[in-house]
Amino acid sequence: MEKLYYDRPYVKTFEAVVTDCRPGKDCFFEVFLDRTAFYPEGGGQPADMGSLGEASVLDVRERPEGIVHITDKPLKVGSRVKGIIDWDRRFCFMQNHSGEHLLSGIVHKHYGLDNVGFHMGKDEVTVDFNGILTMEEIEAVEAEVNELIWQDIPVLESYPSKEELSLIDYRSKKELTGQVRLIEFPGGDVCACCGTHVMTTGEIGILKVTGMIHYKGGVRLTMLCGRKALKDYCKKQKTVSGISVLLSAKPDHLLEAVDRLKEEGQKKDGRLGQLSKELLERKAGDYPELDAPLLVFERDLSPVQLRQFCTMLYEGKKGSVVLTCSGDEGVFQYALGSGQQDMRALSKALNGRLNGRGGGSTLMAQGTFQALQEDIRKVFEEES
Repeated sequence: MEKLYYDRPYVKTFEAVVTDCRPGKDCFFEVFLDRTAFYPEGGGQPADMGSLGEASVLDVRERPEGIVHITDKPLKVGSRVKGIIDWDRRFCFMQNHSGEHLLSGIVHKHYGLDNVGFHMGKDEVTVDFNGILTMEEIEAVEAEVNELIWQDIPVLESYPSKEELSLIDYRSKKELTGQVRLIEFPGGDVCACCGTHVMTTGEIGILKVTGMIHYKGGVRLTMLCGRKALKDYCKKQKTVSGISVLLSAKPDHLLEAVDRLKEEGQKKDGRLGQLSKELLERKAGDYPELDAPLLVFERDLSPVQLRQFCTMLYEGKKGSVVLTCSGDEGVFQYALGSGQQDMRALSKALNGRLNGRGGGSTLMAQGTFQALQEDIRKVFEEES
């Protein structure tokens, strides 16, 4: 089979003869051609999509018997069909795949790290390296890659002999056998690769590293090139503009504005917490001292406030055992406390009868009841 995606990677349409068509999985069909421009999935690059005649090409895979096109309709064996590549999709892959080569090559050249994982997804490209990079190093790599892009360097393809290959310093994720295809970006990278690439680096447009996490002893970088990088920038610019309006701050001063907002929020939270505590102390003070179980329902208390209120009540000797509840009819958060009894056994008993979940220590237990208020009251009276 003639592989046009190698010989003529910029072919968008082509004609071919259907050599075989078989029923496939899930009511799809497997079509074989005498020549194809559809790239099969491999080397981290997704398969091309498009059409063959009236059939849509949904996936392309390489098998020992040849390249198979997964279609939604059957095609007549022996017929000549026109193939149309989804070019926008393919060109995005070419931009990002070529950009990844430059990124991996520059990282390897300066820091000796290997690319040990590469995936082109719908929204981002991920590259895994077997060592640590700092953000300063990543920024330096990104800057050098973009300089090579803007120099519009030609991308070279070669098929060296075994003897020639032994003299070339090139990257490869695995041991290779048979004919090796090298993709070279002069001054940037030489790598064994089966994917499709742009003809010159200028077609990549731009490379932007969009994120970094530590992953399996190394780092995983996310990156975008070309059209996808532009779309990502436009989306983030809209977000920045929206936040700028909301905070009444210029885009360049958003970080300071958010820091101020965060500090003000922390101060308000502290003050509200203090006022809430004072209010609960006043409420707790209204209860008389009792040597009997006490059940209290309060509206709109958080789990932390429930715990505070329960502690105030039992430490203030307002009940031998105190159960505080807050919630809507049918679902209640609770805190259960006592300075005299072990709360673990009582909490377990209440949970069992009130469809509850939770637990705690000898002094305090917290959780949730899925029960009506009158049922909670009845069960608590019987168990305590």
